[in-house]
Amino acid sequence: MSSETTTDSAPTAPAASVPWLGYVFAALGAALFSSKAIFIKLAYLERADAAMMLALRMVMSLPFFLAIGLYALYLHRRAGRPYPSPRFVALAALNGFIGYYVAAYLDFAGLIYITAQLERLVLFTYPVFVMFLGWLFFKGRITMNGLIGAAITYSGLAVIFSRGLSADGWTTLIGTVLVLGAALTFALYQLLAKNLITAMGSTLFTAIAMSAASIACVIHYLLVSHGTGPSVSWHYLGLVAGCAFFATVLPSFLINAGLGRTSPQATSMISTISPLITIFLAVIFLGEEFTFTDAIGTALIILGVGFYAWSDARAAKAPPES
Repeated sequence: MSSETTTDSAPTAPAASVPWLGYVFAALGAALFSSKAIFIKLAYLERADAAMMLALRMVMSLPFFLAIGLYALYLHRRAGRPYPSPRFVALAALNGFIGYYVAAYLDFAGLIYITAQLERLVLFTYPVFVMFLGWLFFKGRITMNGLIGAAITYSGLAVIFSRGLSADGWTTLIGTVLVLGAALTFALYQLLAKNLITAMGSTLFTAIAMSAASIACVIHYLLVSHGTGPSVSWHYLGLVAGCAFFATVLPSFLINAGLGRTSPQATSMISTISPLITIFLAVIFLGEEFTFTDAIGTALIILGVGFYAWSDARAAKAPPES
């Protein structure tokens, strides 16, 4: 993908000239994404069906993505820029399938078994996967600071996981494995998305990726439900609507807009606010317990991810050796 030409891309110089705006977008997106698990857990009190919840969420999100995508195409035409090639569109759709269908389904399924706090902390480890996948497949690098950050991060996760395992047993193990799978696939999504966002612009890329994921989610639900429509309350639908708009549509565009102006590492560093917000919301709205052990594990995870992202961003800014 890195060899793909960008003849049909929007100019990227203006975005590069205001990197601080990327930090703002990334922070707002991370904050809104933090509310996702709260909406899901509240809806699961009525019916814990990951496929249905995900399909309804994406159905409610799809009109926004289609409308914004059409507007992005209109701006392309008005500016006299060529439309993205079919290959770019297909790659964006495939990336959306990976990042917002596969990862999202694993995440939703994991939330059936574990708390919103543990889900967010496990998912928050995806920058470590970004580092290792980048090294394996994208000619990235692994540094000593990166390994230290990974060690700190997973030591914190081990602390929280061990407490959950002793309290809930196999349910904690199943949920954690599912969300780790979500973190892995989301890391792959971020690595693949960078070049596509540069080529297509964050708005059009997001619209295509999320529309493709929405279609995949609906097809999945129709297959597992054998075409039977969902039967839920208006309260449930209200929670899905909140998850769709405030925890899906808005943060999706904000995160990708931030990613288009900054690096994946910088975006990861800014997202360190996400677990803290989720923990606060989970304690307030879900009544989840937050113990001293949880505090130690949370601090280690945030410290590890923050240290890795900070050191990686610092290394990227360092002048090349002569």
